[in-house]
Amino acid sequence: KFGAIAGCMVTEGTIKRHNPIRVLRDNVVIYEGELESLRRFKDDVNEVRNGMECGIGVKNYNDVRVGDMIEVFEIIEIQRTIA
Repeated sequence: KFGAIAGCMVTEGTIKRHNPIRVLRDNVVIYEGELESLRRFKDDVNEVRNGMECGIGVKNYNDVRVGDMIEVFEIIEIQRTIA
């Protein structure tokens, strides 16, 4: 049903299903996109917290290798104010 699933450990922060991601290999960004699936054991979940393991399916990308780092980030718009 899905392509490659990466087994991951969350080392910092929280992974949220609808946030954008980037895949890094040797600290170089090799892919930017979004999650296709986020699972804890057999359950589909919306977020995974720091220190927990999960399975991540990356949409339109199947070349995840051992040692790759997956960064999940959030884009926040901050309105300018006149000081």
